[in-house]
Amino acid sequence: MSPALFVRLWLMVFLHYFVWGTWYVTMGTYLNSTLKFPGEQIGLAYGSTAIGAIVSPFFAGIVADRFFATQRLLGCLHLIGAALLYYVSTVKSFGQFYPALIAYTISYMAGHGLTNALTLHHSKNPAKEFPLVMLMGSVGWIAAGFAVSALKFEDNAGMFRLAAAAAAVMGLYSFTLPHTPPKGAGAPVSARTMLGLDALKLMRDRSFATFIVCSFLICVPLSFYFSWMNLFMNELKIPNAAAKMTIGQVSDVVFLLLLPVLLPRLGVKGILLVGMGAWAVRFGLFTLFDQNPSALWMLFTGIAVHGMCYDFIFVMGRMYVDKRASEDIRGAAQGFHAFVTLGAGMFVGSWLSGVVGQRYTIGEVHDWKSIWLVPAVMAVVMLVGFAVFFREKAESKTAGGGEPV
Repeated sequence: MSPALFVRLWLMVFLHYFVWGTWYVTMGTYLNSTLKFPGEQIGLAYGSTAIGAIVSPFFAGIVADRFFATQRLLGCLHLIGAALLYYVSTVKSFGQFYPALIAYTISYMAGHGLTNALTLHHSKNPAKEFPLVMLMGSVGWIAAGFAVSALKFEDNAGMFRLAAAAAAVMGLYSFTLPHTPPKGAGAPVSARTMLGLDALKLMRDRSFATFIVCSFLICVPLSFYFSWMNLFMNELKIPNAAAKMTIGQVSDVVFLLLLPVLLPRLGVKGILLVGMGAWAVRFGLFTLFDQNPSALWMLFTGIAVHGMCYDFIFVMGRMYVDKRASEDIRGAAQGFHAFVTLGAGMFVGSWLSGVVGQRYTIGEVHDWKSIWLVPAVMAVVMLVGFAVFFREKAESKTAGGGEPV
């Protein structure tokens, strides 16, 4: 891949994730503090991205891969998304807000697959070049956090208007990207294929089934973090909370780079156990920090382990699925893993985080100790269950010739 093409794809990924980072982290604060939505509705709002992740494969499989050039469809989706985001910024009732947000997240999550497909199509060495391009997603998320804090948009509709403006820029820019023709024209399509259900036979293996169940359940702590973290910090009067939360994205980059170094030493099971343990430590620290607000090291350590929490579970998970699945069902297996985590797992996790948040709220006062204790206990239970039931096959640690997988 030429340097010029690298820069063009970097900007694409940067803008795509900037749009998401502009509203996703701080939406809970806006919905709770400004629109006064109850916890259940905040949880449902965060679950909209999961609905988008479930629905978008059908859209991508039926439309994107068969009829339209990738860059043109990506541009149209972001322009439609810009209009929807602006509309979201103008409504005040949940009955108007929720369906509009779902419509937007369907268009946005479809764009996830399109940016991946476009990058892979133009990569000469995908194993090396794809991760380097995708790193700009973290940079875009970090930039969004600083922008939202600097513009004082954490508790108002300005976050959605900023996201709408960025989506409009991304939409127009997409039309300038390299031509990427539809790859699936004339190919058969089915719901079973798009959801990756051909990979269900892997569930006969106890270790793989354990991995899938834990991957589903770990989405609950992840949902708690995104649903409540920004509001938690703002209620404790932590200044520029959105900007400070970008420590997590810096950590994400660091641990992503460390993953290939640690994998041969710890193995798949060791990496996944460290990731689950990091979730327990994170929420344990948040629980203690609520009682000791002067101990800022607890708060920032809990944010800084985000790289372990995310990369050691979700990135490692995709690598494990790729290794365990045979070549003929590898794509289906990745689709099934995405459906279980980004789709079903995130929807259930977002809903549950909203229910728990509302359960431990009296008036406008949150019992943060009790709220954070729920995902902390869940993470510990998963850690023990995974340690007992998961058995790493010898070939999962190294491929032929000692190459880590």
